[in-house]
Amino acid sequence: MRIRKAVFPVAGLGTRLLPASKVLAKELLPIIDRPLIQYAVDEAVEAGCDTLIFVLNRYKFQIAEHFDRAFELERRLESDGKHEQLRQVRDVLPPGVRTVFVMQSEPLGLGHAVLCAAHAVGDEPFAVLLPDDLIWHHGGPGAMAQMVEQVSQHGRPVLAVEEVPRAEVGRYGIVSVEGGSRRAAPIKAIVEKPRPEDAPSNLAVVGRYILPPQIFEVLAQTPRGAGGEIQLTDAIAALLEDPGFDALRFEGRRFDCGSALGVVEATIAFALERADIGPQVRARLDALRREAG
Repeated sequence: MRIRKAVFPVAGLGTRLLPASKVLAKELLPIIDRPLIQYAVDEAVEAGCDTLIFVLNRYKFQIAEHFDRAFELERRLESDGKHEQLRQVRDVLPPGVRTVFVMQSEPLGLGHAVLCAAHAVGDEPFAVLLPDDLIWHHGGPGAMAQMVEQVSQHGRPVLAVEEVPRAEVGRYGIVSVEGGSRRAAPIKAIVEKPRPEDAPSNLAVVGRYILPPQIFEVLAQTPRGAGGEIQLTDAIAALLEDPGFDALRFEGRRFDCGSALGVVEATIAFALERADIGPQVRARLDALRREAG
C-alpha cells in the first residue's frame, strides 16, 4: 500500500519559542542551515509521498514561500558561479512532488487541522507529520518510511509511539497495546493527556500518523475535548475496532523542537555528525565544558 499524501499541520503559534516565533514561523527556525519543516518534508518524500498538504493560518505564508521558487536569488547564485548553493535552493522539493496549502481559520486543535485537509486528501489513507517532532534515524530509513513498511505488511493504520517518563504522560496521547513490548502491536485503548495515575501506560503517541480516510467523517462529528479543541486522539479512539490501529516503536531519536531545549539538542546532534563542521563543534563544546569547570 502506497501512502501518497502527507499532511503537515503548521498553524500553531509556537508560544514555547517566543519571541523567536513572533514573526518567524517556528517551522522555519533553523537546525543548523535547514529549516525545521524541511526535515519533515524530506522524511515524507523518502516514504513515497508526492503530495504535501500544509495546513496554515494567515500568519504562516512564509512556509509557502520556502517551497516556492526564488528566481532572483537563483539568477544571482548562477551568475556568481555558486552552483552548490543554487542546487540547495532549487532542491527543497524533488521533481514530481507538489504542494497544496489550505487554511485553518480557527485554532481548534490538531483534529480540526487534519479535518481542514479532507478535500485535499480525498478517499485514501494518508500520513500526518508534526514538524515539531524531528525524528532522526542516522543511517537508516526515517520514521515515516518505517510506518509505511508496517502498513504494507499488515494493512492497518499506524501511530508512532515511544516510552516517556510517567510524570510526562499528561503532555501526550497515551496508548495501551496488545503484546507488551513488541516493536509493533495493535492498540487496545488511547486517551488524551491523562493524569499519571490514570494513564494506561507510558507509551506516548508522537508526531507521526498514518490514518484511514474514515477519520474525516469521525472528526466532523467529534465534539471539542481536552483544552476545548477537537482532539485527533478522540477520533482515533472511535476507530480502534474498525479498522483498528497498530502502534509502532520507531527506530530513531526524537527531538521536541517545539521547545528551546529540543532545538538546541537537535542542532548539536546534527552538527556533530556533519563532516564539514563536526570536529570544530566537538572542540568548541569541549572548550566550553572546561571553561564551565
